[in-house]
This record gives sequence, structure tokens and C-alpha cells, in this order.
Amino acid sequence: MQERPYVISIAGFDPSGGAGLLSDSKTFEHSKVMGLGVCTALTLQTASKCLSLEWRPIDEIIEAIQVLMENYSVSAVKIGIVKDAEFLGKIVETVQKNNSEVKIVWDPVLKSTSEFTFFNLDTLPQLKNIINKLSLITPNYNEYSVLKANNLLPDTRQCAVLIKGGHREDHLGTDVLVENEKEIFLFPNEDNTVCFPKHGSGCVLSSAITAELAKGKNMETACRNGKLYIEKFLKSNSSLLGTHS
Repeated sequence: MQERPYVISIAGFDPSGGAGLLSDSKTFEHSKVMGLGVCTALTLQTASKCLSLEWRPIDEIIEAIQVLMENYSVSAVKIGIVKDAEFLGKIVETVQKNNSEVKIVWDPVLKSTSEFTFFNLDTLPQLKNIINKLSLITPNYNEYSVLKANNLLPDTRQCAVLIKGGHREDHLGTDVLVENEKEIFLFPNEDNTVCFPKHGSGCVLSSAITAELAKGKNMETACRNGKLYIEKFLKSNSSLLGTHS
């Protein structure tokens, strides 16, 4: 029986289980990879609103990453909410110091859908030197616009970009993968009319893609498979909390 590849989620704790570490863990398990986790922040939230946020000390996060990577052969890492650019930079540096070949996916959550701000936007300019060290970033349409306006889009020969289409006013649900300076359109399934909004859907998509990369899939295939996963998740029920099945 083939051993499952190890994947780390470095993300926040959401007690509703819809986003962050708990959501990523469910996605990893269902995607048939071994999910490990490092907590970046403790949040108090429900499926509809975020009430509070407490960042964990970066030194504790770094130590946890090092312990996991020294003990497990990690193939891919998904990064969720981070405090600022320096926070992200230290995480990426630690991961790559332990394994320079690891795939790193960052879901750049700047704000929650309920407008709770996670990332310190004052540090955006510092992202310039960090983003090209990643394998993929997965901004939604609004986050992509912020990165573009600040001239922070990566060189797609080094770091691919998946622009998620869930917040688009035109072509809703169409994602665009930009890799090696080439645009690949990922259209929703024709049966996509029964999808319902879900808390944490961005977390689920990015962790599903990370799992596919860990299993050796190329970027386009990983994103296509991730899209199939998230569409199934969005159809799972009519509430804000989806199920993985």
C-alpha cells in the first residue's frame, strides 16, 4: 500500500471548523494525504462572522514547523492567515531551510468575507521579495486586485497565480491560472447552479490543491482537481458550513 505524502497546514484555528486548520485537516484526509498542522492564530468565529483574533508568537510557530519537518518528509505546505509580510517571510524561510524542494501554497487572506482584517496591509510592499519564493498563491478576485494595484504580482515563471472567480461580477466561478506567463481558464461545471456560499471555501480550495501537488500532480492538474473538489464541497448542503464527502 502506497504511503500517503505529508502535508502541513500553517493556518489559524477556527472553532466553527469551517476554515483554517480544522478545514484543511478535513480536506487533507479526504484527499488522501497525511495532514499535519501548525497554528498561526486563535480566532473566535462562527460561519458568518469573526469576533476576535489572537496571533501566536512567531518563535513558537517556527519551532513547531522545524519539529514537524525534522520528523516527517513533508512534500507540500499550505499557508493560511498570517499577521504581516515579516511573519510570512519567516515561515517561508523556515520551511525552505528544512526542505528547499517543498511546494508552498499561500492563500493570501487579507480580509474575511465579513470584512474582518487579518493581514497588516501596511506591510504589503515587503511581500515583493517573498512571493517569488512560493509555488502558488490563490487570491480571490478582490485580493488579486489589491496585489495588482500594489505591483505585487509574482513572476509566474517562479510562482503561479490562481485567481479565484467566486467574487467576480462577470464570469462568476471561472478561475484563471497564470503559470509561466500563460493564462489557463478553469470554467465551472455546467451543473454549478446548485452551489451554495460556504464559510472557508478558499481554505478548502487551496488545501485541496496543496494535497494534489504533494501527490506529484503538475500545477494545472492540481488546480483542476482542486476545483472539482471545491465544487462538490459547495454543493454539499445549503448551510454556510460544508461537508467533505
